[in-house]
Order: sequence, then C-alpha cells, then structure tokens
Amino acid sequence: MAMLGNAMYGLMTAWGVVTGVLVCVLIYRAALSNREEDQIFLCAAQEFMAADQRSIVARIERLTVPIRVLMVASGALLAGIAGLALWNVYEKF
Repeated sequence: MAMLGNAMYGLMTAWGVVTGVLVCVLIYRAALSNREEDQIFLCAAQEFMAADQRSIVARIERLTVPIRVLMVASGALLAGIAGLALWNVYEKF
C-alpha cells in the first residue's frame, strides 16, 4: 500500500511540473502573439520591421511541437494518476 502511495505522489509531482512548464510555454506563446501584427504595410525603408515580424512568427511556429508534447505528457500523467486511484479503490473494495 505504501508503494502505491509513493507512486501516486511521484506521478502527481511529475504532472504538476509538466503542467507548470506547459502553462509557462503557453503564456510565452501568448506574449509573442501579442507582438505579432495581423497586417502591416511596409515600404522598402522599413524592411527591419518585416524581418522582426518574420522572426516572431518563426518563434511561435517553433513552439507548436513542444506544446503538443507537453499536452500529451500532461494528459498521460493525469490518466496514470486516475488509473492508480481507480486501482486503489478496486483493491480496497
């Protein structure tokens, strides 16, 4: 029984860390999205602004895969926690 409690504690800790990192990455992506312009009209002299917008879009796109991985990991850990909780109820029943 103590082993099940330790496993549950470990899974809950891992889930908390992964979900915390996921929330931080989502906040970072939202902050980048606020700096992105929907439409911008530039003349040749303002090419640096276009380059800045391209770099912001590239950063946002690079965050897509890590966000998906963190979401899957968080969901899998949550499912593991639920499975252990159900197993604990089954054993006590």
